Order: sequence, then structure tokens, then C-alpha cells
Amino acid sequence: MVKVTIDGRDLEVAEGTTILDAAAMAGIHIPTLCFMKGLNEIGACRVCVVEVEGYERLFTACNNPVQDGMQIHTNTKKVRDARKTNVELILSEHDTNCAICNRSGNCQLQKVANSLNIFRMLYERNIPKKKSNVKFPLIRDYDKCIKCMRCIQVCDKIQNTNVWDLVNTGSRTTVDVTGLYRLEDADCVLCGQCITHCPVGALRERDDTDRVLEALEDPDRITIAQVAPAIRTAWGESFKINPEFATFRRIVGGLRKIGFDYVFDTDFSADLTIMEEASELLEKVKHPEGQKFPMFTSCCPGWVRYCKSHYPEFVDNLSTAKSPMEMFGALIKTYYANLLGVDPAKIFVVAIMPCVAKKAEAEYPSMKNAEGDPDVDVVLTTREIARLIRADQIDVTSLPESDPDLPLGVGSGAGNIFGATGGVMEAALRTAYYMVNGKNPKPDAFKSVRGMKGWKEEEFELGGKTLKVAVVSGLGNANELLRQMKQGRVSYDFVEVMACPGGCVGGGGQPIREGFEMASLRAPILYMQDSGSNLRFSHENPSIKQVYQDFLGAPLSEKAEELLHTNHHDWRMPNER
Repeated sequence: MVKVTIDGRDLEVAEGTTILDAAAMAGIHIPTLCFMKGLNEIGACRVCVVEVEGYERLFTACNNPVQDGMQIHTNTKKVRDARKTNVELILSEHDTNCAICNRSGNCQLQKVANSLNIFRMLYERNIPKKKSNVKFPLIRDYDKCIKCMRCIQVCDKIQNTNVWDLVNTGSRTTVDVTGLYRLEDADCVLCGQCITHCPVGALRERDDTDRVLEALEDPDRITIAQVAPAIRTAWGESFKINPEFATFRRIVGGLRKIGFDYVFDTDFSADLTIMEEASELLEKVKHPEGQKFPMFTSCCPGWVRYCKSHYPEFVDNLSTAKSPMEMFGALIKTYYANLLGVDPAKIFVVAIMPCVAKKAEAEYPSMKNAEGDPDVDVVLTTREIARLIRADQIDVTSLPESDPDLPLGVGSGAGNIFGATGGVMEAALRTAYYMVNGKNPKPDAFKSVRGMKGWKEEEFELGGKTLKVAVVSGLGNANELLRQMKQGRVSYDFVEVMACPGGCVGGGGQPIREGFEMASLRAPILYMQDSGSNLRFSHENPSIKQVYQDFLGAPLSEKAEELLHTNHHDWRMPNER
């Protein structure tokens, strides 16, 4: 333990504690900009500087440990002037047109600049001129980058995709795509974690709200929204309302107020995914000859992109089942169009997802119908739907709750937990158990696959066979699992992979809260909803039974294979051979 004094307060902290952490223990706030604990502690922005008695130079608080007897001052004139100068220099290379920035009001640079009373520019402006492709799902605004290097650290250390890097030298040093590719030519998986960890608006999703508004205004269009499971855990965060009030039924009410003709629950097609994926798994297990194991889940498009670009030898291990979003779109423009008695071309499907990669998935050629029209027309992230609600001048605190439409509005608790890491595995095992044994397991029989741990392993008895399964979230963990598989150190029958740490609840399209990883707070909401549901098994969903009876026939039928399954080789990543 070491004794230090910070702003006149004496305290004792563990050796190795940073000045920043020690100050926080004393209740003293030191502003930061580039800092991310355990990931980006490089002092690049120099906003966290403090004064230490006996030293002329200032110390960065984020990466300097306290020393015994240190006398530290966090808010002297020298410190304030240095911070102000550093932020003014950052602003001289930053587009400060905050009124039209998607991060206005939720920007760390804006917050720090305001706290330092910076209201004018003293230095010559030198704004980068390079532009990103605004048609790509992930957009980089070069004129807003502050070179904090958070995106590099997240992309390298958490996601192992190595898309971002420092380029050039000296005063020309900046952050750009590794190898100076265009972003759309890089092996970006579109997980969006760089967006949610950027302190400013330098990275963002492509905004597709205008396309939705156009469709809503078209009297010849039938607009249909589907809402993913993870949305119900987070949509209220943008409006500072708690999850108890920001229910799924209330977002349904909001979508009706915006003008959607029909609103459905993607939990329905999550249940449909389970029927197909569990059947596919059992077929492989029953007839293992010539099969590739493990079977990987395929509902996360970020993971599929990663597999294709980094480990193409495992592409054939992916389940052929489409994601719930795409299964839903395929059924809407066939089965539901028939129920309505309308031309599928008149239907405009909007998927509200926690994910940026879903925007790319909806555009794959393999996700189009026989006429060449996409099964899902537009994907909006959670952040975009919040902007759409604001654009419609809706007061969310007065929104009434509303039930989703039938028959595609019924989802089980099993479909609901798709949004959390381990949820797809648990839901699939519940139904696989029933398919093998003819009776349901206890609903929570497979709950050991839950939790935020990045790599989990379990073994379960299924039909007299020991099934070895694994659950990973975060592509760095997926990389380690695949590496060990190639080395023969681990083997499994079934593996769930989610690109984003914590699963879809921590998706790259979710609301951004500076300094907080929200997945662990959002996931329990899904499990609480599952445990409180009267319907906890996908195979018991009456709407699922009806769609098989009336239209699909059975899981893995010819019709199901045509509409609900895909060939992952039908599209390519930029550098895929």
C-alpha cells in the first residue's frame, strides 16, 4: 500500500494504482477522452493531466501509477490551461458542426470542451478532407477523428479483426484502414464495436431512416416492422427511461404511431430458426458420416463474415439456417403476402436490429427472392429507431402499449433469449431435447451456458449421446477457439458464436453509453422475460405450429430449405478466395 495526497485528501491505495483510479477512490473526477480501462491507457489525448509536486512536467493520470508520498493536484491553473490547450488543438482538426452530428449530446469531446469553457477557436483549422463511402453500412467521418486510437484497440484486442491502424508519420499520422484499403475493401465484419467505443462521431452506421420515411409516405406500400429480441432491453436508454417502462409492447405502440401497417416480433422467427437449426443438428448427430463438426450457429452476420474472411476452412461447418431476421423476411413476402392477398412487391419490410452487420446481410444476393427483391428492405439499428421516434415528435413517456400483429407476433421465451450470449444454444437444446425424447426438459435445464464469460464449455446427455458444446462471444474469443480447434486441442459437436461481447445485447447498433459496457445489464432483462413467459419452448409456439402446418410442412422440408436456408458461398468477403 502507498500513501498519497490528492487535492488535499490523504488516502492509502494499493501499489500500482493509477492516479486516475486513486482520484476516483477519493471522489475526485479527472476528465478523460481517449481512456478505456484495461484497453486504451496510452494518454494520447493528454486531457487527464495532473500536477505532481516536485515535478515541472505534468503527468497523465490514466497511465501513471501513484508513488508513496505523492502530492497530486488535479485542478490547478497550470492543469486547466494545459487541458484547455490540448482540447483546443484537438478541436482545430475536428469538424465542430455539432448540430448535425449524430453524437451531439452524447459526445465525450463536446462534454470535455464544455467543461473547460471552450467557446471559440484560437488555432488555425486543419480539417481532414478525406471522405468515406456513405453507401457502406459503416461510415468513417475523417473530419471528426481525434486519433484516440480506441477503435484500433477494440478491433485488435477484443475483436481480432485488425481493420484499423495508425498510418503515415509525424504530423501526418492518423487512423485509417490497415494497409490503406478502402473500408469496403477490408475484411471488416461490421460488428460495430468501433462505433460504440468511439468517444466522438468519427464512426457511425449508415442512416437509413429516410428510406423508411419514404416507404411510410407511399400509399401503395404495405410497411411491416419486425423487432429483434435485444431491442427491448435497450431502446429506452436513448430516452433515459427504464426497462420496466420501455417494454416491447410500448415500442410496438411507437412503431404504430410512426405509421407502420403491421408490427411483428422477431422472437417468432427466432423460434423458427430453432426448429430448423435443432433439426439440422440432430440430423448431423444421427448421421455423422461425412459431416463436419462442430456445427456453428449462423444467425450472427458479423460472425459469418469473420468466419469467411479469417477461417474460410470452417465455412461449411456453419449451419445453413438463415438468421431470424432473414427467415422472417422470407415468410413475410411469401406466406404472409398470401394471407393478405397482396403482391409481395408491395410489401416493405423494416428490421429493427441491434446490429450494423445486419445492414450488409440484408443486401446479400442470397437474401433475395425469385424476383430479385430483398426479403428485408431496410435494417435500422436501435439508435436509428430512436432518431425516427424523435423525428416524429413522439413523447415516449405517453406512448400506449400495443400488442404485435398475428400470426407472426407470437414468440416464446426461448426466442427472446436469442439476444444474449448463450441464448441460441439454450433455446436450441431445449427443442433438441424434446425432439429426441418426446417430452420437454425443465426450462432451465441448460442454463449453465448463460453468463458473460467469453468462452464457455458444457456437456449434455442427449438421446444417449454426450453432446459437447461451446458458447463464445467477442471475435477475439472466437479466434482463440478456432485456433485451438485447428491445433486439435478442443473439439465440440455444437458451437454458438456471437460477434459482439455479451451477444446482441452488446451489439454495435445499440445505444452508446460512454465508459460502460451495457451487455451485462441488458441480458438479465431477457432472462427475466423468459422466466415469466407462459411459452418457453420454440416448438410449443402455436404460430410456429401453424406456419409448418399451413405452409412449410416440416423442418428441413423442401419448402423450408428453399426459404429458410442459405448457401454461405453465394456471396464473398472482399478478400475471400
